[in-house]
Amino acid sequence: MHLSHERPDYEFILRQADGRHARVNDRVLVRSFALAPDRLLDEWPAPAAAAGLLPAHMEPLLALRPELVVLGTGQRQSFPPPAVMAACLTRQIGIEVMDNAAAARTYNVLAGEGRRVVAAFLLDGGPAG
Repeated sequence: MHLSHERPDYEFILRQADGRHARVNDRVLVRSFALAPDRLLDEWPAPAAAAGLLPAHMEPLLALRPELVVLGTGQRQSFPPPAVMAACLTRQIGIEVMDNAAAARTYNVLAGEGRRVVAAFLLDGGPAG
C-alpha cells in the first residue's frame, strides 16, 4: 500500500486555535489575527474581546472580498456589537460567530472546499499594534 501526504490547495493552514494562541502553518500566534486561504493578517489590530470590536476592525477582512467571515471570539462564543455584524451583512457577506476551536475547524473545512472564507481570531494577547 502506497501512502502519500496530501497537501491542501491553499497557502495557510490553521493547525490549532484556542483562547490564548493559534498555530498557522508552523508559526504560533498570540495576538488577534485574521486568515484567508491565501493571506495571513497577523497584525490585525483587534481587541481581545468581542465586545470591543468596531465596524472599522472588520474593514481589512472585508477588503479580502470573502463570501463568509468566521469570527472566533476566544475560549467561548461571545457576540460582537450589532454594528459589527451589520458591517458584514449590509455587504451581503455572511458572518458566523463561534469559539476559536470551532472557528478553526470551520475555517479548515470551508477553505478545503475552496470557499472564499476569512477567519478572524480574537486572542487574549490583545491587539497586534
